[in-house]
Amino acid sequence: MTEFAQLSLHVPEPAVRPGGQPDFSNVKIAKAGAVPRPEVDVAPEDIRELAYSIIRVLNRDGEAVGPWSGMLSDDELLIGLRHMMKLRAFDARMLMAQRQGKTSFYMQHLGEEAVSCAFRKALRKGDMNFPTYRQAGLLIADDYPMVEMMNQIYSNESDPLHGRQLPIMYSSKDHGFFTISGNLATQYVQAVGWAMASAIKNDSKIAAGWIGDGSTAESDFHSALVFASTYKAPVILNIVNNQWAISTFQGIARGGSGTFAARGLGFGIPALRVDGNDYLAVYAVACWAAERARRNLGPTLIEYVTYRVGAHSTSDDPSAYRPKTESEAWPLGDPVLRLKKHLIIRGVWSEERHLQAEAEIIDEVIEAQRKAEQHGTLHAGGRPSVRDIFEGVYAEMPPHIRRQRQKAGY
Repeated sequence: MTEFAQLSLHVPEPAVRPGGQPDFSNVKIAKAGAVPRPEVDVAPEDIRELAYSIIRVLNRDGEAVGPWSGMLSDDELLIGLRHMMKLRAFDARMLMAQRQGKTSFYMQHLGEEAVSCAFRKALRKGDMNFPTYRQAGLLIADDYPMVEMMNQIYSNESDPLHGRQLPIMYSSKDHGFFTISGNLATQYVQAVGWAMASAIKNDSKIAAGWIGDGSTAESDFHSALVFASTYKAPVILNIVNNQWAISTFQGIARGGSGTFAARGLGFGIPALRVDGNDYLAVYAVACWAAERARRNLGPTLIEYVTYRVGAHSTSDDPSAYRPKTESEAWPLGDPVLRLKKHLIIRGVWSEERHLQAEAEIIDEVIEAQRKAEQHGTLHAGGRPSVRDIFEGVYAEMPPHIRRQRQKAGY
């Protein structure tokens, strides 16, 4: 009888730990403009290679090149740049507010602004996003009032959600932003279900689901892909691969699939990877996927290759699990600086105008913060009514809930 060695368990390890030299040699970056743009009605099996490459438009010199370029005018790009700058300034002020005790919790988007800001411009009114906690750019790029966002963060008397959600877990039906759930991956199956319902009603609206690299390990992710593939739901399934799931590196969730986009191939879903720090590339790929959905060609899976520069949240210390200089070594650069460079090369922007825009945006954010804080913050000023705890759950309030409300004095 043949004897075998004892079994051992393989546990993936990140390439580098704190104190080490940052290493992104595993990120294979295609030359800008090199990845082809297939026809929208292409068969998924004919574009398998797009699940392993990275679609890029902006080259190292800031020029827009290749078949995915030319979809946005200079004016549209200038608006996109301001959206990203506004999201970054908003983050900075709210992070400061959390440190000052004005809110209990905050999560910033530093380094990931292009993903949500560019994607939103590819959607139409009535389309619905099922986001995670790092897609506030969907609201910023749709001109949702910053004051309302801040009211929600502060859980004050004007909080549109009446203090019933964690800070930064916004919700706006009018702006196509479904309520964020702290239970990650649930929004994926919800997005597919919403898209299926839209198709059943013969509507024209599509859905977009959002998930982080770590949450792709959840069973909801795979369930969503089964239903999306089987029923050809008009949905865009977005994976934001920012390299870190809190303190766990992406290899734990990715397993042996090579890329997250490759997960879609086993379900017969077209899968693409895109440079998540390239505003032009994100927009182009989002438009391609949205057109597929609107033409009843089914779902598309998109992996955005980006990097989370900041901490996971205000409760996190990234220096405990990654080198402090890792963000500086990230090979795809900063999305704001890359678009800024492109517009300067185009002759429609300058360093002086950029500085002026930064000052204007900071003033706008500070003014919004001043207005929001007039309605209260976490420990000062007006708060939602206790009555709101009991509202908004049942169409008709059950007797036992009504009695509880009465005991609370409402």
